[in-house]
Amino acid sequence: MSAKVIAVCISEKKGERKTPVASVELRENHGIVGDAHAGEWHRQVSLLASESIEKMRKMGLDVDSGDFAENITTEGIDLPSLPVGTRLAVGETLLEVTQIGKECHTRCAIFYQAGDCVMPKEGIFARVITGGVVKPGDPIAVGREG
Repeated sequence: MSAKVIAVCISEKKGERKTPVASVELRENHGIVGDAHAGEWHRQVSLLASESIEKMRKMGLDVDSGDFAENITTEGIDLPSLPVGTRLAVGETLLEVTQIGKECHTRCAIFYQAGDCVMPKEGIFARVITGGVVKPGDPIAVGREG
């Protein structure tokens, strides 16, 4: 199975679940146009595997793409195993992995419902090297470290 984009999601404010949309525009060294997490920093775009979301579903949660505040939901790629510096060709864009997981300072609603959350351990963050449009169904290819 080849890796691909399952969903693209945005939110206007930080700390909110993101809403799936038809496509997103990624801007070089900025992130997703119109998303609260975009800006000149190392966590411009967040990615989470649909396989990770499925783990939470098996714990009884009614969750879907965007519920973990991820921008891009993927399928067929082991995101947390990618070393920092790995380049990912996602649709028209080129991303560089900058961080694996994150500290969860405030326990989210999902943590309280399930006693666990996949995003701090299995979500990854990237910066935009080459901008473009990303939409569900786009292929994802792992390149070499930059």
